[in-house]
Amino acid sequence: MCHWLLAFSLSLLLAGCATGANKLPYDAWFLGFGTPNYMEVWIETADAVDIRDRVFHRAMGGIASTQSPKDLQKEPAGWPERPGGGAGKHVRGADLPRLLYVRWQSLVEPQTYEAYIAIPEATREAMLKGERTFCSFDGKWITGYRETLTVGLAPGGIAKVWLMGPCLHPIEVTRVEGKVVKLGPSGGQTEGRYALPLEPESKAYIEKYGIPFGSW
Repeated sequence: MCHWLLAFSLSLLLAGCATGANKLPYDAWFLGFGTPNYMEVWIETADAVDIRDRVFHRAMGGIASTQSPKDLQKEPAGWPERPGGGAGKHVRGADLPRLLYVRWQSLVEPQTYEAYIAIPEATREAMLKGERTFCSFDGKWITGYRETLTVGLAPGGIAKVWLMGPCLHPIEVTRVEGKVVKLGPSGGQTEGRYALPLEPESKAYIEKYGIPFGSW
């Protein structure tokens, strides 16, 4: 009898470890950030609120993923059909996301924006749904989960969100127009100075072609 109880208790413990404290089918979901080509961004803070109303301050901060090719031939207008996961972090200990708050410096303008991004219930349902899919890079079938929220940040305060997972097609979640932060970069504590100078390639592109506002 004792052996049966021990085995049963161990099975429960292993099940809890497999699904995590929040009963997700993976250890943590990933929050990533990217930009159109050349449109560099510094994230002051990205905070997440889960469905239990727990706040995860600075779930991400720093440089968003940006490509700035030296030949200046990569058109930044519009979004790719399959965006990358972006630069980011796993939001460990969180349940499914309900709300994101992002405050960022658009270095090419320059301007500081903030946006509140509500995550729909349909997105959370999709984050729990496993799908049988084929991974072409290693030739294997897997059960994949969309456990990555990627936020694209563009000039004009645009924030667009996709839900993605390994070997699964991305799902568009929402598009939000952020507001200008009147205090400027870093809450007005840097006398208007932005976090980073533009990379030479980004600076050259903007000087030659400008910013394609309205394309995102």
